[in-house]
Amino acid sequence: MTDSAEQSGLATMRPMVREAYGPADLSGEPIFAGGFINFGYWRAIDLGLPLGEAERVRSQEDLYRHVLDAAGLRKEPTEPAESRESTEAKGPKVLEVGCGLGMGCAVTLREYGSAAVTGMDIHPQQLRRARDTHADLLRDEPERLRFVQGAAERMPCEDGEFDVIVSVEAAQHFPDLGAFAAETARVLRPGGRVAAASFFTVDDAPGRPEELARLLETFADGLDIAWPVNVLTEAFTASGLTDVRVESIGPHVWRGWDLWLGRWWSPETWPRNFLRAYEERVLDYYVVTAVRPE
Repeated sequence: MTDSAEQSGLATMRPMVREAYGPADLSGEPIFAGGFINFGYWRAIDLGLPLGEAERVRSQEDLYRHVLDAAGLRKEPTEPAESRESTEAKGPKVLEVGCGLGMGCAVTLREYGSAAVTGMDIHPQQLRRARDTHADLLRDEPERLRFVQGAAERMPCEDGEFDVIVSVEAAQHFPDLGAFAAETARVLRPGGRVAAASFFTVDDAPGRPEELARLLETFADGLDIAWPVNVLTEAFTASGLTDVRVESIGPHVWRGWDLWLGRWWSPETWPRNFLRAYEERVLDYYVVTAVRPE
C-alpha cells in the first residue's frame, strides 16, 4: 500500500470511524473477544449459563456462518494445503467489505472451501493488523487470501470479479448505501450473491435518528448512521439486483449481546440501550441478500 493510497483512505473516512478502528482499535476490546468486531449470533448458545470468552467467540463466528450460508456458500471438508490441486477449481471467489482484522475471512477459508477470499477495509491500520494476524496464511497460501484498501462506495475491484460479496456489521458506517449497492452490482459476476448484515432502523419514520442518538452514544457521536433497512433494499433494487430479501435475526442477536455487555455495564448505562431500542421497535438486526441477474 502506498502512502498516497493510505492518506486517501484516511481522508474519505468519517472522523469517528477513523478513531474507532485506528488508535482506539475496537478489535482489541474485551467485548469483541477473538478480534472479531460484531454483536454475535447467539442462537446456538445457552444464554441461561454463564458466558465466557469461548461463547463470545462462538457467537461472532456463528454470525459469519449465518451470513455466509445466506450468501449461498456451502461448507466443504477441509483439506491439507498440499492436497489441493487447483485453487481456481475449488470454489467461489469471495469479497468481504469491511473486513477488519480478517477473522471472518479466515472462517470462510477454513470452513467453506473458497478458492480465494479478498478482505477489503477502508482503514489502513486495520489492514496492517489483519496482515499481521494472518501472516502465516498470507505466506503459505497467498493465492487464497489477500487484503486490499478500499471504500464500500469505491471498490478497487474488476467488473464481475466476485461470485459472493459479504459484509458483516459494517453497513452502519457506510455514508452512501446507494454507492455501495452500485459497486456491489458492478463487481459481482452474473448470478453472484450478496449478503449484508448489520443493525438498521425498522422503518423510515421521522425522528428515528434523534431517537437513537438519545439512546445510544455511537449514534450521537457519529460512529453509526441510523439507516432504515429499506434504504439498503431499495438501493440494491435500483442497482439492478434482484431477489432482494430481508431477514430479521434480532431475536438471536440482542438478548445475547445485552447479557454479554452486562459483564461491564449496568442496566442504566447507554450500551444496554441496544436491547431497549430493539424492544421499542426502533432498531433491529437484519441480513439483506440479493442476486445479480444472469
